Amino acid sequence: MKRLILVLCLAAAPTLAVEPDEVLSDPMLEDRAREISAGLRCPVCQNESIDESNADVAKDLRLLVRERLVAGDSNEETVDFIVARYGEYVLLRPDTGGANLILWGVGPAVLLLVLGGLFLARRRGRSDATAPLSAEEEARLAELLKDDPA
Repeated sequence: MKRLILVLCLAAAPTLAVEPDEVLSDPMLEDRAREISAGLRCPVCQNESIDESNADVAKDLRLLVRERLVAGDSNEETVDFIVARYGEYVLLRPDTGGANLILWGVGPAVLLLVLGGLFLARRRGRSDATAPLSAEEEARLAELLKDDPA
């Protein structure tokens, strides 16, 4: 019995933010709305989907998703409409192509450049420190040590 209650509580957890007045009467449309809402970021909570968030903006976005679906839009058209209004920031999984590909690649590229620079600097530093003294340098060193009062 305890397991059944635990399973029911866990199953209901993702639906806590969606209020009863938001739920569509058509179960197919509601499933589509939940699927879309799970992939959209709440602008206030930032790392929660609008389906999980209790913020007013998230509620407005959930209602907007449902309005678009009732109007006959496909899932892609609904997401495109919201992205056009709010920008790609609302996508929990942003597109990895086009201009975003540059953003995804800059971090690792800079890391590799820094590591390569550190490797070369360390390698260059070692080779200079281990090079033997020239005859001129040895003579100057001997002169300095001769003048040392200690």
